[in-house]
Amino acid sequence: MGRTNEESKQPLTGRDSVTPPARRLNRRGWLGLAGAGALSAVGLALFRREADVPPEADVPPATGIRATMYASSGCQCCHLWVGHMQERGFDVEAIYVADIFAKKDALGVPVALRSCHTAEIGGYVVEGHVPAETILRFLAERPTDRGIAAPGMPGGSPGMESAPKVAFDVIAFAADGSTRVYARV
Repeated sequence: MGRTNEESKQPLTGRDSVTPPARRLNRRGWLGLAGAGALSAVGLALFRREADVPPEADVPPATGIRATMYASSGCQCCHLWVGHMQERGFDVEAIYVADIFAKKDALGVPVALRSCHTAEIGGYVVEGHVPAETILRFLAERPTDRGIAAPGMPGGSPGMESAPKVAFDVIAFAADGSTRVYARV
């Protein structure tokens, strides 16, 4: 004799012998799942944050773009950030100053967005450990902002690779002090 339902001891027939009723999907169920999946994909595409950084492959190298970085002489992560920038084609001059805060004030870097070093690149101010790819995207877009910043010293950012990597926001700031999230890195 074939298999039986344990509770009623009746033989299983048709679809019951293949799939228990709790796991069975009819055509309407499959269409619903397919529709939900399609809507999810469309929703992700439509509502994707504008601030998401494109993949590195989409960003051209920085061949010959000049950058001047200001930092305190004892800062080791600043040296590493310069290396990151040079590896991606930037021509970086490092200037070590006694009073980095005076330089940040002169360049209009908001206090809340400050990090350990400040750079001038393409007419903009770049504060902290902003990745080269994000800077290149910003330069290509030529927004009206005064600059961009990676506030603090985010773990895993260029120059901070010894710390565990964390996602962080790159903030654009205007001359009037207003800010917005430019990229999520």
